[in-house]
Amino acid sequence: MADTPLRLGVNIDHVATLRNARGGALPDPVRAAKLAEAAGADGITAHLREDRRHIRDEDITALMDQLAVPLNFEMAATEEMQAIALRHTPHAVCIVPEKREERTTEGGLDVAREENKLAHYIAPLRDAGCRVSIFIGADQKQIEAAHRIGAEVIELHTGAYCDAHAEGDFDTRDRELAALKEMSAFAHDLGLEVHAGHGLTYDTVQPIAAFPEVRELNIGHFLIGEAVFRGLDPAIAEMRRLMDAARS
Repeated sequence: MADTPLRLGVNIDHVATLRNARGGALPDPVRAAKLAEAAGADGITAHLREDRRHIRDEDITALMDQLAVPLNFEMAATEEMQAIALRHTPHAVCIVPEKREERTTEGGLDVAREENKLAHYIAPLRDAGCRVSIFIGADQKQIEAAHRIGAEVIELHTGAYCDAHAEGDFDTRDRELAALKEMSAFAHDLGLEVHAGHGLTYDTVQPIAAFPEVRELNIGHFLIGEAVFRGLDPAIAEMRRLMDAARS
């Protein structure tokens, strides 16, 4: 399993954040997505938030029209977002928690608490041919619930691990990493495909990339920030190099 290729999904939300800070059309997140595609990204992730703070509806339309690689459409579990996903039928939809006041996604979805609602919510998406992913913490109860409702994929939230590393709290970092490792294996044994993401950087990606059960990493904010200094192609190339080195 260790030699299974590890995919890189590049999240282009924060190109849209920069565009929207001034208004107008530039920088174009669709152009960024196509550059990421040319640089070797295996997929593109875009989160259409209810308040449209970064990605807009027209961005999703353009991404669906222009991308050759799969689009991973992140969205809250609302009727509006379900209708948009069913209209576009992207390769994958990732259901995430969403609060209006948060700056970024703060944690995983509480699937166990909303199991019946989510089971009914994702059924039409699966029927339409979308791969359904659930963004959750490294928690056995949540993974079991994701499996019961019929999700094909889980994406493990790596934010707490990355935050602890950045803060120099290495005991917490190591505990979070151990939980991610254990729950990756647990989810894989249930038959779920395992992805991971949130907050990953050059300094934190390799321990996660080394987990043999993880099939995809979704990374955005760090890569877009790094692209300011070195360009998007080199930023992605370095992330890919680190991922591949960890995998081998």
